[in-house]
Amino acid sequence: MKSFLIIFVLLLFFPNALLSQKYFTKSGIISFESGTALEDVQAFNKSTTSVFDVKSGQIEFAVLMKGFEFKKALMQIHFNENYIESNKYPKSVFKGVITNIRDVDFQKSGTYNVIVKGVLEIHGVKKEVSTTGAFKVTENEVYASAKFNISIKDYNISIPGVVKDKISPIAKVRVNCRYSILNR
Repeated sequence: MKSFLIIFVLLLFFPNALLSQKYFTKSGIISFESGTALEDVQAFNKSTTSVFDVKSGQIEFAVLMKGFEFKKALMQIHFNENYIESNKYPKSVFKGVITNIRDVDFQKSGTYNVIVKGVLEIHGVKKEVSTTGAFKVTENEVYASAKFNISIKDYNISIPGVVKDKISPIAKVRVNCRYSILNR
């Protein structure tokens, strides 16, 4: 009876307290490939911050550009200084919504396909993007994965003619995150 009374009071005074639930990570992985047959260009960032709200489907990512690691140190230097201009544009941000969030049962383990739409900002340029992904729900965590392509020129990133044949004009982006429930 006491438990019922507590739940009743919570719902009466804080109706969203039991309905709104957020998941968070600060160790998400975003990687990209933008190489050609002449050069293998890959980078990983293992410190991506992301949060999403189960009720609204709102999702956000923030990535520090200097956090991308390349196999070759020289590529990392060129990426930060010449292409992305990390001192001027230190981070990339995505703000969007999981349009079919209601199709995901966060109380039941399983894999659920999702559709994500929003605005991706890279190099000071904001562009609308849309992709599909998946949530894998377990007892205590949610794993998210997605793949999508971006056009480098859409974000005003210039590639010098000297290396133009070594860098693809399309970057293949992968997102992998392990989320935990955000403590209030």
